[in-house]
Formats: sequence, structure tokens, C-alpha cells
Amino acid sequence: MRNLCIDIGNTRTKIALFDNAQVTGNWTIDNGHDLALMDKAKDIDGAMLCSTVDVDEHALAAFHSLPCPLREVLSWRTPIPVENLYSTPQSLGMDRLSAVIGAYASHPGHDILVIDNGTAITYDFINSAGQYLGGNISPGVALRFKALHAFTAHLPLVEEDGERPLFGISTSTAIRCGVVDGVRHEIEGFINSMIVKYPNLLVFLTGGHGFDFAVSLKKRIFADKLLVLRGLDSILRHLQPLSQHP
Repeated sequence: MRNLCIDIGNTRTKIALFDNAQVTGNWTIDNGHDLALMDKAKDIDGAMLCSTVDVDEHALAAFHSLPCPLREVLSWRTPIPVENLYSTPQSLGMDRLSAVIGAYASHPGHDILVIDNGTAITYDFINSAGQYLGGNISPGVALRFKALHAFTAHLPLVEEDGERPLFGISTSTAIRCGVVDGVRHEIEGFINSMIVKYPNLLVFLTGGHGFDFAVSLKKRIFADKLLVLRGLDSILRHLQPLSQHP
């Protein structure tokens, strides 16, 4: 089964082609550019779009004009191959749900924590029975720098790259160390607390921002920039048999 999957984020759009769950091509464009899907969508069986922002009419028209029988804009009403136990599914970001589904599709029967480090940092958990239990959201690195500058009278806007001593020796290094090391400790602490409850936990990392972990954690960690797209492909493969039965 050949699928075309589209993940529209806050600033960029990721697109991938799958053939029987294997990625055969992927590319990224800045939001606002022409999706140019027609030349990529030859001989595909289905297409799915997931977006964290409102999709403009031009992009939706390009998506719905694709020459394939199954086209879905992922929503909380879309049938999925896992059980969603979120109490307000209509408010859940579809990128979060798709990333969890992508991780579970690659390692079914495992407890899995998905961490997406982007504009926001999201933590989402699915148990070994395939039940999505929910997750947490906190500000990403760039948001923390901007907030410290915007909501204080005198703190400067600091870049992430630069000197990072153990303790800040200036206001700029104090902010940089506090934000960057604070995020690292937050993520490591969250993983460690989850491992106490779920000893065989697997951790999947995705998103546009990098990660910095202690070596002891890396044996159970998988990095996958295409995790949301893999989830869309998994949902499409789940929907394809359903579409054949009225």
C-alpha cells in the first residue's frame, strides 16, 4: 500500500511517501509555499493530512484534488488503530496523537513515551495494551527565552548557542544555562519518573529541536523526525480495509 502523508507544523510542512510502511521519499517545505503534491502523488492508494495550524483553502484544495481514492484530514473522529482515552479528544493536537500511533506501530505491545521537542515540548504516553492515556505540555526552549525577555523589565533576549558554564557568570549565561539545562533536566526527570512506574518503557524523540541526554538513558531511546508521518501512514493502513466495506 502506497500512501502520501503530510504533517503541517507551526512553521514547516513535512511530507513523506510510504510503500508498505517503508519511507520511499520525504521532503520539508516552509509553510505558505505551494505543496506541489500532484507530481509526488502518482499511483498512491491514500493520502492523509495532519495540521497544528489552520490550513488555508489553497492547501486544502491541493490535498483534496489528489488522484487517489482515500483522502483524510486527521481529526478526533477518524478511526485509529489504538484506543484514545483522552477525556477531551476534540481538543487533542492531532500531531501528538499521530506521533504516538507511529511509535506504537513500530513497537507494538510496549509502554511508550513520545517526546516532541518543538515550539512546545509535549510528552505523550501509550501503554503496552495500545491505550493512549494522555500527556503533558510545557514551553519549548525558544519560548522560554522569549518569555523571560517579554515578561521582565530588564532581562535580555538570549540566543541558545553560546557559552554554558555550570553556573552563569553573567546575566546572559545565567539565562542560557537556566533555560537549556533546565529543559534537559526536565526531560530526563520525566523519563526517569516514568521508568519507575514502567520499567520497560521505550522513549521516542521527535520534533524540530535537538536533545541532550545522559548516556545511561540512550539504550532505550529512539530518535525519529518522521514519527508523525509514520503515524499517519499507520492510520491510513488501518482505514484502507474499512473503506472497502460499506
